[in-house]
Amino acid sequence: MQIKEVQEKLKISSYTLRYYEKMGLIQPYRDENGYRNYSEEDIHKIERIMFLRDINVPIEDIKDILNNKVTFQDVLESHIQKVNTEIESLQYIKNMCEDLKEKNIPLLDQVIEDNQTGDMISSHCFQKDIHAVLDHFLSHHIYPIVYAFIDGEEKFSFIPEKCTPAMLEFIKTRQGDPRIRIIHHLKDFYVGQIFYVTLIDETDKLKPFYAYYQKQYHCLFQKDIYTNQQWLEIMPQGTSKAHAIEQLKHIYHYDRLVVFGDGENDIEMFQLANEAYAVDNAHEKLKAIATQIIPSNDQDGVAQFLKQTWKNKELSSLILDK
Repeated sequence: MQIKEVQEKLKISSYTLRYYEKMGLIQPYRDENGYRNYSEEDIHKIERIMFLRDINVPIEDIKDILNNKVTFQDVLESHIQKVNTEIESLQYIKNMCEDLKEKNIPLLDQVIEDNQTGDMISSHCFQKDIHAVLDHFLSHHIYPIVYAFIDGEEKFSFIPEKCTPAMLEFIKTRQGDPRIRIIHHLKDFYVGQIFYVTLIDETDKLKPFYAYYQKQYHCLFQKDIYTNQQWLEIMPQGTSKAHAIEQLKHIYHYDRLVVFGDGENDIEMFQLANEAYAVDNAHEKLKAIATQIIPSNDQDGVAQFLKQTWKNKELSSLILDK
């Protein structure tokens, strides 16, 4: 049976058939003129592939089934777990949207979490296009730290053996963080609702990616003021600390805003605030627009300021730390 006959019989495109062949799922016989000829066994195999794709089983898993590396039941069990995870994530998003609608929040911008209760106040995740961005990084052997909601909880995922020394240094500062999710397979980067991706590597390696994505996403390309390591942070468009604060002001009806910061990513927040305090070891651009410079982080400058301010009862409205 030639390719057109298979198309008509199975209602499948020639592109899909060639794709299955390219992926090693089928190998039709080719005659002396190079034309593909499909046997009854090929037809049966294609029908099985189409059924598995209808229930969204990944190509790699289908290949393993056809090559008898795993059983159909094993793949089904794994697939059911993944589907359940997706259902839980979608239910979480639905609940969050209903809650935001009830609170009459005008715009979803970024992740805002109540540090005391752990409740999610607002969030804005990437669409599926972020998967192509991850593909791009991984194809160049650039391995990110990926932040996502998984089963209703915030997690950040990384592959330890693929981390740069700078990434490992950062992760070391997060020891004991319940958000840590150690993974060992590339496919696990794609799990959950992704809202933030960061890379810590050499400037020359990251700069081309920043140039490529800076118009499509909200990107920050800067050196960490504490380690001098190059960071590339990628978030959905419209996300920033300033926008998050605007949402909080709307939700809680605050009319005075006092903020603290140390990096370039705090500049918009400083411009929005009534009072903005930069620690002594902050970036010079931030210190230039600060209301006042307070002692450095190493000296617990923010804690000292808050303690003195509360003592003097001068601060009575909203305080947002960096």
